[in-house]
Amino acid sequence: MKAVILAGGKGTRLRPVTGGLPKPMAPLLGRPVMAHIIELLRRNGITDICASLGYCPEPIVDYFGDGSAFGVHLRCHIEQAPLGTAGGVRACMEGEQEPFLVISGDAVCDFDLAALIRRHLQDAPAVTIALHPQADPLRYGTVLTDGDGRVLQLLEKPPWEKVVTDLVNTGIYVVSPQAMAQVPPDVPFDFARDLFPRLLAQGETLLGVLMAGYWCDIGTPLAYYQCCVDALRGTLRLHSGWERTPEPEVRHKTRLSVACGDRARTMRRLSEALMGAGTSFDDGVRITREHCSMHVYPQAERSAICIECACSDAEFAETLALTVEELVKCVR
Repeated sequence: MKAVILAGGKGTRLRPVTGGLPKPMAPLLGRPVMAHIIELLRRNGITDICASLGYCPEPIVDYFGDGSAFGVHLRCHIEQAPLGTAGGVRACMEGEQEPFLVISGDAVCDFDLAALIRRHLQDAPAVTIALHPQADPLRYGTVLTDGDGRVLQLLEKPPWEKVVTDLVNTGIYVVSPQAMAQVPPDVPFDFARDLFPRLLAQGETLLGVLMAGYWCDIGTPLAYYQCCVDALRGTLRLHSGWERTPEPEVRHKTRLSVACGDRARTMRRLSEALMGAGTSFDDGVRITREHCSMHVYPQAERSAICIECACSDAEFAETLALTVEELVKCVR
């Protein structure tokens, strides 16, 4: 099955965290949120992916490329004008004749997506919606279902007096071709506001499936930081998908030391600068590639930062160490 990642929103509320970056590039344990989503898809057997992009697409395109480094085939569709969630998906999947999965590029979860897909294929509704309970559902769309999971009511961001369920729409769907046929081309069209009400009015079946596991929409700084804490605690089960590359047997190492007034602050600034570069933070700041590695950590005996660079080429190891030294001096 193919998948579409919706990654085109501006993420205005998360701007204090992301700055000029698009929301799917927000770092989570050293990698962009979208990298974790791609790994989740891959682990669930989905490797043919289209990313629907709009606002500031360049960092996403530059980071992920064709997806081969992440074990998937990734193509990007860049909207020239906002098309809404359903409109953006239609532009990505024009002419698709098989069901496909849609997932938001700013929703972090550890759902069993393969189980969601199996349920859709078994019941064959127009759309299957992944649901998750929320004690405070006012920021989301609530979904009321009958005992068989058939959707009876969808209500976007209801006030408390209209809340009749704690189950919310997670923005993760399995969509059939006949459902996408209802989406008009080249005009803004949204799943929850436009497509789902139209399908229900036509008597089509929408299926809601309660998903076990963790889910968080990182749309606000508070939600984002809570998600980071949950990932550190293990409440959110993340699978990095990338094992640390084993170092070649023959290495040339260069070691430098940079004095600084505040080791902890310098390391914090360095971590922020290198976050999203495939960095590991379990042993200082470490980046490992096939032919070289970099390890930066504070010295215990004095207020200084130690830089260790190793490479199969001695000259490159020294050049890399000097470059990192300049970076440490800039942030100290």
